[in-house]
Order: sequence, then structure tokens, then C-alpha cells
Amino acid sequence: MVQQQPSSDAPTPPSQLGGMAGQPSSPYSSAQGRGPRNPATPDVFGASVSSSQRGEMGNYLGGGSRVPVGTPSGQFGGPPVAYSPFPSTPGPMSAPHSAATPHPFHSDMPSTMDTPAADDPTATVRVIWGTTVDIQESMTLFRDFLYEFRLKYKLGPTEGDRAQQPEYQEPYYPRVLQQMRDAENFNLNLDCSNLMAYPRCVKLYHQLVQYPQEIIPLMDHVLTQTFLELFRDMDEQGGLEFTVRPYNLAQTVNMRELNPGDMDKLVSIKGLLIRSSAVIPDMKQAFFRCSNCDFALLAAIDRGRISEPTKCPREMCHSNGTMQLVHNRSQFADKQVCRLQETPDMIPDGQTPHTVSLCVYDELVDVSKPGDRLEITGIFRGVPVRPNPRHRTMKSLFRTYIDVVHIRKSNQHRLSSDRDLTGDNEYVVDFQEEEQVQTLTNEQEQEIMQWSQKPQLYDSLSRSLAPSIFQLDDVKKAILLQLFGGTTKRFQEKAIPKSRGEINLLLVGDPGISKSQMLKYAHKIAPRGVYTSGKGSSAVGLTAYVTRDPDTRQVVLESGALVLSDGGICCIDEFDKMSDSTRSILHEVMEQQTVSIAKAGIIATLNARTSILASANPKESKWQPHLSVTENANIPPPLLSRFDVVFVLIDKVDDFEDRRLAKHLVSLYVEDQPKVTNQPFIMPIEQLTRYITYARRNVHPVLTAEACNILTNAYVELRKLGYSRNVKVFSCTTRQLESMIRLAEAHAKMRLSPVVEAMDAMEASRLVRTGIQLAATDPLTGAIDLDLLTTGISSHARRFLDDMKKELCQLLAKRSVPATRWHVALEELNEQSSVEIASKDFEQVLKELETEGVIQITGERGHRLIRRLNGAVRSAV
Repeated sequence: MVQQQPSSDAPTPPSQLGGMAGQPSSPYSSAQGRGPRNPATPDVFGASVSSSQRGEMGNYLGGGSRVPVGTPSGQFGGPPVAYSPFPSTPGPMSAPHSAATPHPFHSDMPSTMDTPAADDPTATVRVIWGTTVDIQESMTLFRDFLYEFRLKYKLGPTEGDRAQQPEYQEPYYPRVLQQMRDAENFNLNLDCSNLMAYPRCVKLYHQLVQYPQEIIPLMDHVLTQTFLELFRDMDEQGGLEFTVRPYNLAQTVNMRELNPGDMDKLVSIKGLLIRSSAVIPDMKQAFFRCSNCDFALLAAIDRGRISEPTKCPREMCHSNGTMQLVHNRSQFADKQVCRLQETPDMIPDGQTPHTVSLCVYDELVDVSKPGDRLEITGIFRGVPVRPNPRHRTMKSLFRTYIDVVHIRKSNQHRLSSDRDLTGDNEYVVDFQEEEQVQTLTNEQEQEIMQWSQKPQLYDSLSRSLAPSIFQLDDVKKAILLQLFGGTTKRFQEKAIPKSRGEINLLLVGDPGISKSQMLKYAHKIAPRGVYTSGKGSSAVGLTAYVTRDPDTRQVVLESGALVLSDGGICCIDEFDKMSDSTRSILHEVMEQQTVSIAKAGIIATLNARTSILASANPKESKWQPHLSVTENANIPPPLLSRFDVVFVLIDKVDDFEDRRLAKHLVSLYVEDQPKVTNQPFIMPIEQLTRYITYARRNVHPVLTAEACNILTNAYVELRKLGYSRNVKVFSCTTRQLESMIRLAEAHAKMRLSPVVEAMDAMEASRLVRTGIQLAATDPLTGAIDLDLLTTGISSHARRFLDDMKKELCQLLAKRSVPATRWHVALEELNEQSSVEIASKDFEQVLKELETEGVIQITGERGHRLIRRLNGAVRSAV
């Protein structure tokens, strides 16, 4: 193999030009991405290369290649000419192509491509400067791959039967290009596993990883030529430009393992997107116009910088300092700077998460949002840090970032977000290869339909959720319905706000009954979401906080846990340990599904369409039956009422159940890896995730008349539970009715039913009734009293306090002296009452009377005096 060396009068390669070639000044000022395509110009490859490919290669190299100065126009205000601060080198390769010249690859390479170098040992092999990439060989291999690759190459030796199927025998990419033509999509998401599976392209795959900035532009050109050969009618349109976006590399690099050896190589990393900037216009070509003669020219980008012409190039003018930049005639590309962070499961013990900066361009802008778990494929780069932007000196330390070429949002163990919440993105929803998104084969879809027809589907799916946890069937069913979610309704009338479809659950009870494990399992398969603890969470940590960007020094808004969980589930453990300021944030989130921010001059309303799954322990570490949920868990009633279902889990002593639980726990430790999924009616996590994802994306049930009647009757029956001859107790409110509607929709979605039927409404009312009976039962009367959830005090206790207040006022009014000792008043009340009055209740009555201005309390502790206010006492009596 002979490598053609550059001659002395050949253009100087970018790496040999002055300064730091191949390195833009900053990834945030003019970082190089895929810029606009330009007319054809020669390049450093030793072959004539179009500036579209040259711009691609130059962009990936960190700057554009050299562009010769065009001949100035002889007319005033004529068409702009190309300009570069570097003079052209005389020689056969320096003349620019005219408008009639065909594509440079097409005109310069055919004879070489038709006659491979292997057939002629004396033929000169042209390689890209500084690499071992043979242009002719690489283009031939990729062209052969597009025409000849078949899916059978990816099958193993034991899958011979599948290889005989027609879809595995037909060429794959001509069918893909047909789909791209029908969808008018110009991005080919290239699965690198296909490239590895094709025997002839193994070398091309390794070259793609080692030299992506040279190989990707070649692939773009070959893809364009192949498309035009297959669909010649598309050639009439002109200007077709296709982009190859490789993904699914053989090896995914950990974020903290990136090192200088990976510079300018194609890498693949996974992480959680925590921040994305606004769309930034990135100039690719500058339009300059002479203020004297109106002569215009285009200046291309060079190593991240566009040099302004010092004088007018027109021979009749040559005025100094007259070239002015015209912004609205310049060419720009969309750009966005993002921040990717390691996910919690990737962080080693005792270490903080690492982050890396991302630069995305054009179609990839706004594809993802903070909170998404992404697999990024891009080129790892480093740029020197400039201490002072006005000085040319740079530090020896480099700042690293990744030029993104592909974004993948997929995880087989997690659900996909609901399109009703996240919306569709053209880049993501339009054609992608099969492994790009969680698409289903016909066999998988038939399997899902078969599962939905099983009579015991509900029980099977609930047992598949955290199968290692013993019993807690109703809790598992409620969490299962929370994962499916209800239907978000947007009413046509503007006066009526939209109704949320997210379900909020609270697990409260004794320690050691697997509450935290249920939360971790739900977080494991949720589409998006954050797992946090109440004690370690602050108000700004849950919503959003204002910080200063370390690179741009601008004030930016960082998303918190609830905003990052938009479209998913936010799991909050130790909910009872939260501070009051942190809990106040949840009032807006759990009902309005938004977070309002007004800090440091930033006023914004962020979406927080998330389901809340929380767990709490009793404040005395043991559930007290004689206390309400509000008193046991130390949760304010307004926040408690926003949960759709509250489950009270009490650790009761039962010999039979304790023995069953002990046997279950011991069986988990018999084997190193207990195969709990082998139990009957247990669905593996991959199938469970696939089933729930399919239901969330494709099923949006609506209520039927029969279901409406059942829900209405269930609501009325719950209201009747509080009726008696003497008093009326609120046992159900409209919030419980809305909870039943959401649960019924989720149950219908689980069955893949387009309508909510009677069985769905009955199960929803049963779950709500179960939660109310456990959480809102008055420990003194045994009746359901929703005041325990809304006010923290039962109706019976409220009536008792009101009676005590009247008796105390009468007692104070009868006394001849205005002041009464605290313990004397308590003793006299106990003598008149048939029930012993607790000091806590007496204190509460005194506090209410003092607030109303009836009495005045003076003194401290045992010397306290209750002083009546005469007019107020008489009016109170």
C-alpha cells in the first residue's frame, strides 16, 4: 500500500497551520458542529472534495478547511464570493469549481472507485492526511454495505430458521431509504452493530470509531449518492443533503473513564440530562458588504473563528476598513449546550456524580429535556481555556466536551413517557432504526394482546411488581395502577383547567414492612423520576434553584427533583421528616402540576406533571391506634388530602401470617440468586415494562355511562357512611371521586380497553374505600370520618371540644372572682364530665378561647391563671 504524500505546493493541512489547529477557542462560543453545506472547493485530502463534505470534515476537525479567494465580481452588488484569510496555493487543485462542475466526488473518483487498488499493485492509494483512511476503500465498503446488508448477518448460528424468513433475506437499507423518502427524512440513524455484523465492514467500523471526523462526511456523501441512484426522480429537486448519525457502539464508556486517549474519537456514554440551554445561533458563514461599492462576499468559518476582511477584495475599490457584517444575510445553525450527569446507579460508593458538557446542533436541538436518561454518541473533544477573551494566550489545561452526533432515549427496564405529557418530537418519532426506540415486533404485540385477555391479568401483574415482597396485594395493585396512570383531560372551555391523570399514593405505617423497597422498585421501572429522602431534600432541591454557569457566568435555572420527574414518578422516602417549607412546595405540584419560580430576576412556571409516591413512618416509631394519621405521621391535613389513596400498614402479631412471612424470607436466601420470577403468573420485568409502555402509549380509555353510574353511586354511598340521626360527618369529598375516576381509567388501560367498564369502576371504588377505611377511621367511634384527613381532628373530637368550651365558659361566668387557677378549672370540669378530660384537650380549648378573645392566660406552668373577660364570656355563653 502506497501512501500519497502531500507535495510542497499542496495546501497545508489544518494541523500544520499557525495556532492550535483543530481546536476552537471555546465550545460555547463557536464550537463546530454540522454546519450549512457550501459550494464545492478543493481540500487537503489529495482529492477534490465538496465544501459540504469539507465543511463536515473541517467542523469535526475543529475548523473549516482552506477556501481559496474567489474572483471578485465585476458588478456593483453582485453575487457574494467565497473568502478565506488564507491565500490559495497555485496549482491544478487550487482553482475553484464553477457552477456547472458536478459534485467533486462524482467527477474525481469514479475511475478509481470502479477499479479497486487491490487489482492494480502499482496504483496510488490516496489516504486522508494524518490517518490510515483510504478514501476509495472506505466509500466502496459503505456503498456495498448500503446495498448488500441483510438482517440475517445479525442472527446467531442457532437461529437458522429465522434467517430463512423474507425480511431477513432482503437487503435492509434500500427498504430503509424508501421509508426515508416517503417520510422526507434526511437523517439515517446508523446502528453500528449492523456495521460490525457485516463481515466486510469490520475495518470500516474501527475507522469510524478512531477517525469519525473523516469517516462520517464520507458516509454522508455515499448515502446521498446511493439515495439518488435508487430514486432518480429526487435528483430534480437538487440540494439534497443526507446525514449519517451512528449509534449503538460496541462499547459504552463510563463518564468518569473518559481520558485524553479518547480525544477526537467516537464515544458512547450514558447519563441523566440535568440542564439544557436555550437555542443559540451559531454562525457558519458570514456575509460582508463593502460600504463604498456594495461588493459582497461570504467568509467561511475557520477553526471556530470567522476573520473579517481588512479591505475590499474588488480591484476597482480596495478600500480599507469598509467591509461590514450583515447579520441577516449570514448563515446560522441551531446550537444548544447541555449538561449530562451520571445516573445514581453508575456512581461508585462514596463518590459524587461526574458531569460532561454536550454541544448539540440542528435536528438534535430540543430533542431531549432535563430528566431524560440518554445514551449519547459523539466526538470527545478538548479545547484550551483562554484566561482573558481579549488575549491570545491560553492555558495548558483543556476543557472537554462532546460534539453530539446521536441521541438515544431508550432503556428496556424502564417505561416510556406518556406522549400526552411529553409531546412528540419530529426527530424522535420519525423514522428510526428498530433498536433506536422501543418498537414492538409482531410477535411481541401478539404476546401483549394475549396477556391482556387473561382472566387473572390484574393479579398476575400486581404479583409481578416487586415479587420478592410478601403480600401487600392492595399496595402493589395501587402502585401498578399508578404506573399505568389515568388519562389527562384537556377541556375545550378555557374557563375549565385541565384535569390531571397522575395518581398520588402515600404509604404510612410501622417500620420494617418494605415501604422503601416498594418505592425503589417503582423508581426502577418508572419512565422518568428521582428517588429522594425527606430529610435530605430542601425546597429548592425539589423545585428549582438559581445558580451561575461556571463557563458563561450567567444566571441559570437548575431543575430540581420534581421538575426532573416530569412525566414520571417522584419517590419520596421518609416523607414525615420533611421540613414545613419543603412540604409547602408540594401543594401546587400535587394538584396544579406546576412549579412557580421567582428568583434572581427569573420568573418562570415549570411543568411538574409527576406522580408522587411517598412513604412515612410514625413519629414515635410505632403506630398508635388511638391517634389519627395526621398525628401519627406528622403530616399536615391539606397535604394529606391531596393523595388519592393513603395506605396504613400496621405490623400486627399473627402466628399464621408471621410463619408464612418467615418461610418466604428464608426461601430468598436459600439460593444465591433466588428465581422469584419462576413462580406461576409472574411476568419478568422486561415483559412488564413492555406491557405498561404499550398501554401508556396506545390506550386512552374514556368513561361509559355504566361506569359513570357506578362511580356516582359509590360516591353517594361513601357520603352516607357519615350520616347519623344527630350529626353529619364528611366521609367523602369530590377529591375522592376524582381519585376513583383516575384509578378506573388506569384499570381500563391495564386491560388495554378503550372504554372504562363496570369492573374498572368497581375496583377503583374498592381501592379508595380501602384507603379511607384504613386512614380515615375514627379510633374512638370506629366510623369513617374524613375530617381526620382534612383537619386532623375527627368530628366526634371536634364536638367534644366544643362542648368543653361551652362548659368552661359557663364555669368562668359563675365564679365571683375574675381569675381562676389553671388546675382548679380542670378539676371542676372533670367533676362535671362523665369522661376524663386530658390535659392536651384542655390546653387546646384554652388556646382557642384565648384566640377568640374570651379569656386571658397569665403566669407560667403551675401558676397559670385564667382571667375572664366579662363581656366576652357572657357572649360566648
